[in-house]
This record gives sequence, structure tokens and C-alpha cells, in this order.
Amino acid sequence: MTRVQKIEKEVSKMSPEELAQFRAWFEEFDAALWDKRFEEDAKARKLDTVAKKAIADFKKGNFKEL
Repeated sequence: MTRVQKIEKEVSKMSPEELAQFRAWFEEFDAALWDKRFEEDAKARKLDTVAKKAIADFKKGNFKEL
């Protein structure tokens, strides 16, 4: 049995309260990992091309109000 299968098995046994607590923890954990990767990509200048295109499009009026 893989680690993921073991985790799935344990999660499926959780009470609704435990599942809510686990879900909240995992959402924070996952968001923190995403933030870290985004920051690393920004520092490595991997987003420069996309940012330059977005700025150019904005200056040309190619955008939609949200």
C-alpha cells in the first residue's frame, strides 16, 4: 500500500469534525507551498515575460474590469 493510499484510508475514517479540521489544515498547507513556489519563481525572474506582456496589454487597453 502506498503512502497516498494509507492517507486516503485514514481520511475516509475521519469524523465530519476531524475532516473539517484536516481540510482547513490542508488548505493552509497547500496555500503556503503555492506561495513559496510563486515567490521562488518571481525571484528567479521566471514571471518577467508574462508580467511584461500583461503591462503592455494594459497600456493598450486590452483588459476587462473585474
